This record gives sequence, C-alpha cells and structure tokens, in this order.
Amino acid sequence: MLRVEGLQAAYGASRVLFDVSLHVGPGEFVTLMGRNGMGKTTTIRTIMGLLPASGGSVQFEGADVTGRAPEAVARLGVGLVPEGRQIFPNLTVRENLIATAADRFKRANPWNLERVVALFPRLGERHAQWARTLSGGEQQMLAIGRALMTNPKLLILDEATEGLAPVIRAEIWTCLEALKREGQSILVVDKNVGVLRRLADRHFVIERGRTVWSGDGAALDRDREKVNGWVGL
Repeated sequence: MLRVEGLQAAYGASRVLFDVSLHVGPGEFVTLMGRNGMGKTTTIRTIMGLLPASGGSVQFEGADVTGRAPEAVARLGVGLVPEGRQIFPNLTVRENLIATAADRFKRANPWNLERVVALFPRLGERHAQWARTLSGGEQQMLAIGRALMTNPKLLILDEATEGLAPVIRAEIWTCLEALKREGQSILVVDKNVGVLRRLADRHFVIERGRTVWSGDGAALDRDREKVNGWVGL
C-alpha cells in the first residue's frame, strides 16, 4: 500500500533525511521508531507532502506521490493524526469531526459520527464542548476520530501516545488494536517498544535520518537490546 524508498528531505540547508525506507501492506500495523530528533516526524511530513522530498520516492497503491500536495495525498486515502494533535480549538468536538467527513471510497461500513463515538465514548459525552477545553488525552482521541472521519485507507499517527497519562495511553492502544482487527492499515510513530511489539506486524527504526533496522516481532525480540539503544529506552 505504502512504499517509501531512499527518502531524503531537508529544512532549507539543514538536511534531515538521508536514506529512509519503509513499507506498509494492506491491513498491516507498522511502526516507525527512533529517538527524538532522528527524523520520524520529518519522514511523516515528507510522505504527506507537507515537506518536499529532495531524493527518493513515496508510492501509494502503486502510484508515485512524491512531491504531491498534501490535499492530493489525503484524497488518495491517507489520514494523518499529526504530532501535537492540531485539532481546531475554537470548534466543538462535533464540528471538528464533521469538518473532515468524507466517504470517497464508498465503504460498506464507513466511519461516521456514530462509529467514532462508539470507539471513543468520551467524545460523545463532550460533543458540544469546545475542543480547546478537552484534556490532552481527549484531544488525541478527537484527532484520531477526525482522521477516521475521512475514511482513510491508511491511517498514520505521529507520536500516538506522547505525553499522555498511562491510562489514556492504554485506551489509545486498545482502540488501535480494534482498528487493526477491522483490517485498517496503520503506520504509527511511537517509542513504546513493549506495546508495539505486541500490536505491530513490522517495525522500522531510524537513526539520524536513515533506516538502520527493520523486522517483525520475532526479529525485535532477538535484537531487543540493539533496538532499545536506538529508540533511547
């Protein structure tokens, strides 16, 4: 579904990505791990077209999307939960959700308000509340719900549980596990190796803008000490 090969990117004269490669198949749960500042968010931004690639390629469902505008990538079926959530603070919970609603691919059971509220009951309880007044965990739920309302083929979450309380983290992971069972393709940026080992089909680790390791859960178990060193735990 998603194939990134030899991706390179920079902010002005400051080069950040040198050689990042990863892939996500249909229905797979894939992780992108690494310490802070190693290029994870830059990789996601470049995949989404928010930052131009200076080398390498991004393919989605066989089409080259390298350099396409963010809205064009989104219309192909890529939903993003960005770092920092970036919800609309002056809209209500309900308004945040319906603002992005789309069913471009005419799914048999599309994501809508009812399904999102069933996944995150707190959002239903706070449907008329200003988004800026939500807790950090609730804002993250809202950001995920907003992305799901686009009915994405691929859901990307950048720093899925960063800064959240343990109980909220557990709730987010439970919801992502439910999405995986439904066949949702997912790419997650996070550093929680223990949980990701249990949930994900494949893992990629980047260090200083390069993919330095990849493998499935069994390979992660074998190389756990090495991976922990790269991830910073």
